[in-house]
Amino acid sequence: MHVHVHGAGSPKRVLKISLGVTLAYIVLLVVAGIRAHSLALLSEAGHNLSDFLALLLSLVAVYLQSRPASSTKTYGYHRAGVLAALVNAVSLVAVAFFIFYEAFRRLQQPQQVQASVMMGVAAAGVVMNGAIALLLYRSGGDVNIRSALLHEVGDTLSTAAVIAGGWAILATGDYWIDPALSVGIGVLILWSGFGIVRETLNILLEGTPRGVKLEMVETAIRSIEGVNDVHDLHCWSIGSESRALSCHIAIADIPPSISERILRDVKECLHHEFRIDHTTIQFEHIQCEVAHGCVIPVGEGEEHHRH
Repeated sequence: MHVHVHGAGSPKRVLKISLGVTLAYIVLLVVAGIRAHSLALLSEAGHNLSDFLALLLSLVAVYLQSRPASSTKTYGYHRAGVLAALVNAVSLVAVAFFIFYEAFRRLQQPQQVQASVMMGVAAAGVVMNGAIALLLYRSGGDVNIRSALLHEVGDTLSTAAVIAGGWAILATGDYWIDPALSVGIGVLILWSGFGIVRETLNILLEGTPRGVKLEMVETAIRSIEGVNDVHDLHCWSIGSESRALSCHIAIADIPPSISERILRDVKECLHHEFRIDHTTIQFEHIQCEVAHGCVIPVGEGEEHHRH
């Protein structure tokens, strides 16, 4: 995955701005949380700290992904962003369990909180996190940027919940609402974290890309004129926005000049229907048998046209 967005909305610029604003807000949350005795605000500080690390990792990943391929890294550094997203997601899960632990302690011994301070700081957080989320949404769609975006969307929703919780405390005087609200924030963090963990592990394990069904890919290839059979079909992600495919296609015993038309049609089909651009396709015109996961030609004197 290469990021082709430049200018004011480029991922690097957006991430740098987001880092500065998030760090300032973390300081505000810690100070306000201590003064207001609010676990919800301190939970938000922890959540935003994980966001800060997520944004930092994403910035490093964007830099690495821009590096060209080399003789030792023939695919370049496409998966740097995937690894950053995985680390971000795992950090989210860790933060969520810490919040659960602190909320359980507070539920047993509720502490008086300053609800007005909670609401004021949370209102500032909604504006800040919402603005950052919008900038990230416009700057890219790969899993690395989306992991950072999920952090910010989660923060926007959780800070909005803090405002509602502060109002409820003012209206009822029940201070257990503060740790209960923290539990809700933790559940939201877990939900977003597990989703990214699942997607990044699928990429790292070279699973079929999200939204792609191998049966549909095979059917589409078989429907192309000149294709007699498809086997040894594999589809995976090099990065979150870069899909690859390899397969063996059986065709008639025809000259390469004619088979070139079939290859072109297959590539166009894969590009337009499945957004697959990196392909390794082997043409065959003889009977094959599968052994140890590889397709081995039966007989001697056969010719293979590799494209």
